[in-house]
Amino acid sequence: MVFGILSLVLCAPLGIAAWIMGNGDLKQMDAGTMDPSGRSNTSAGRICGIIGTVLLIIGVVFGIITMSIAIFAAVAAHH
Repeated sequence: MVFGILSLVLCAPLGIAAWIMGNGDLKQMDAGTMDPSGRSNTSAGRICGIIGTVLLIIGVVFGIITMSIAIFAAVAAHH
């Protein structure tokens, strides 16, 4: 859950780790090899990780589009 929250507040790449760790923990809980009492916190962390990852992807795509437009505008201004 901590990585999921941090991915939203400080460092978006932690969302990937939270998502992966949350999935693994939930699978272990379903298999009975991990105490299921923390399922709600694990699910919340996983969801925060998913949101952080999606926001990271949106930010990267936005950055690429912005850079592309800036490069195109600079090239067009020289012609």
